[in-house]
Amino acid sequence: MTTPGVPVSLPVGRYALGSYPNYEQAQAVVDHLSDHDFPVETVTIVGADLRLVERVTGRMTRGKAALAGALSTGWLGLLFGLFLGLFAESGTALFSLAVYGFLMGAAFGAVLGFTAHAATGGRRDFSSTTGLAATRFEVLVEQARAEEAERLMAQLR
Repeated sequence: MTTPGVPVSLPVGRYALGSYPNYEQAQAVVDHLSDHDFPVETVTIVGADLRLVERVTGRMTRGKAALAGALSTGWLGLLFGLFLGLFAESGTALFSLAVYGFLMGAAFGAVLGFTAHAATGGRRDFSSTTGLAATRFEVLVEQARAEEAERLMAQLR
């Protein structure tokens, strides 16, 4: 299990057990070490040669920006309306407040999304997703455990 968001320092003074073209192969090496009772807490997998990858998902128009804004803030309005509806005296008021909250949130979000996209002046008329990708993964072990790790790796090859 990985723990996201925990600061990690780059390993210094480690032995490079191997370099692999994908994460699955590096993970298989660590799994092999674990299967042979190697202290895997001394192992580090490092993604190297990182690249920022931006995948364009489509054209962004002012209408699409308004729709995206309406949907994202509409849900917030719905939640706010439901919360207020908890204090209502009838079930009909709960429903009405939820619908009214969604509509008001959607209207606000549509105006905000439209305005924000229009303010870019056409400099970014597309939507995309962004992530980091490594071109290789290095498996490193503490220097004191390098010989033992190499012996176990010889069994894998």
